[in-house]
Amino acid sequence: MQRIGLLGGSFNPVHLGHLLVAQAAREELQLSRLFFIPAAQSPFKPGLPLAPAEERLRLLRLALAGQTACEIDDQEIKRGGVSYTIDTLRDYVRRFPGAQLFYLMGADHVSQLPKWRDADELARLVEFVVLPRPGQVASPLPVPFRGRALAGFPLGVSSSQIRERVKAGWPIDLLVGPPVAEAIRNNRLYL
Repeated sequence: MQRIGLLGGSFNPVHLGHLLVAQAAREELQLSRLFFIPAAQSPFKPGLPLAPAEERLRLLRLALAGQTACEIDDQEIKRGGVSYTIDTLRDYVRRFPGAQLFYLMGADHVSQLPKWRDADELARLVEFVVLPRPGQVASPLPVPFRGRALAGFPLGVSSSQIRERVKAGWPIDLLVGPPVAEAIRNNRLYL
């Protein structure tokens, strides 16, 4: 049975915290594959200005270069509009019948799960893996959701912090990796 991890998000921009989550998930969950799934637009962040989708995809490709256990799935970007996890999960169930699916999510989103589109179906299709932030205690998943917490390598960095550093002219190389930092500078993203 395939064990497939799904890491959705805006990746605006991708950073080392995302890569550490991916590594921890592959190891702790013994995943056979892990997909990074950039959203076209989060339903919970409607006003968040995003870098263009093609730029976020390019940054993901740079960040994941050489990471053969990780793949990028751009289906949400291709669909456009608001990205709903249930649409993506239905596609994975169809493409990988019988696979065990794990959806990685930040601890800050756990309380919102019952508000997600078609939440009951989501709860049946996937096991949620909660990524606690440093210093946070993971909240239990609401019924009927099932899952576990990822021990991982908690790193207190966020995409919003990186965007703020770019605007302030501060270095980001150690937070996103040199190739991603160079692409952000060269394309004048997040200014």
